[in-house]
Amino acid sequence: MLMSPMPVATRQGLMVVLSSPSGAGKSTISRRLLAEDARFTLSVSATTRPAREGEVEGQHYFFVDDQAFDRMIVDDEMLEHAEVFGNKYGTPRRPVADAIGAGRDVLFDVDWQGARQLEQSTLNAALVTIFLLPPSIEELERRLRARAQDSDAVIARRMAKAEDEISHWAEYQYVLINDDLATCFSQVGTIIAAERQRRLRQPGLQSHVAMLNEEFRRRFGEE
Repeated sequence: MLMSPMPVATRQGLMVVLSSPSGAGKSTISRRLLAEDARFTLSVSATTRPAREGEVEGQHYFFVDDQAFDRMIVDDEMLEHAEVFGNKYGTPRRPVADAIGAGRDVLFDVDWQGARQLEQSTLNAALVTIFLLPPSIEELERRLRARAQDSDAVIARRMAKAEDEISHWAEYQYVLINDDLATCFSQVGTIIAAERQRRLRQPGLQSHVAMLNEEFRRRFGEE
């Protein structure tokens, strides 16, 4: 079970990074996590690329021009950012800070470079990083081909990129081998449930312990 019995208001939210090479299950697990746990929200990136048909401002991306994007970097308004195929992508700080401050958990779809920048940010105390490994390279390629979405050339590029991505596995706090989707999803849920219960993420504990100590004094203190 992913759901925790602790009310949202009594804890600090998480920043959960789920990374993997293409075909290792990140997108499937992310979609299921967002569908089954209402306390999760997906981080919305800012980008300089034009909006595509059907994309909604603030839901899929925040669409900005190059000057605005660069100004956000200079003003330290980005938690992480990168340039991909000539377009810039980044995570605005304020929506994430507001969400975790309200006890909401934010799911990030970033690679190892984004995870590294988030680890260096001022919000890193909320960070939980999970990397998914495929059971084998042969299985990874089989999954990519089973999608029937990419040409042989695109699959070859994805496989080449996968080797680089997998080389950064040891930079993550948790590493799971996704040889069975249901098992891997359950393991992700176990990690999240445990991280939600960390002492430093439960600000209400201090007042609760103070209440217990006061009760001790009232009931067992010297007369």
